[in-house]
Amino acid sequence: MVMQNIESPSPTKGKIDDKTILVVEDDTSIGTLLVEALAMETPYSAMLVTDGMQALNVACNIKPCLFITDYWLPHINGLELYDRLQATKDLADTPTIIMSAYLPEQEIKKRNLIGLNKPFELDEFLEVVEKLLA
Repeated sequence: MVMQNIESPSPTKGKIDDKTILVVEDDTSIGTLLVEALAMETPYSAMLVTDGMQALNVACNIKPCLFITDYWLPHINGLELYDRLQATKDLADTPTIIMSAYLPEQEIKKRNLIGLNKPFELDEFLEVVEKLLA
């Protein structure tokens, strides 16, 4: 398990952190790239976790402004993670981007999620993040 923080999120335990994005990606090279791009190209800090269960624990403590999750994760997949986050009162309205080389299109549409097919252009990724958080 890897937890990486490029910029430390503010100590807002239990409150919405409108400046922290939680990236859930089990491929640390991809996750690190996304976290670094977010830190350099946006006013947000980003935190990387490598599995869905870890994401649930972290999300309840920092309450990020955006979730970015891979679909294929250890323990629970990205859709299961999304469903569990939606069932949490303080996280139910948090926008979510799900990414994968093989996106389950019907499930994504059913949940009104933003899906990104891997590989994607970093500029495209940053545009989607910007639109969701505008």
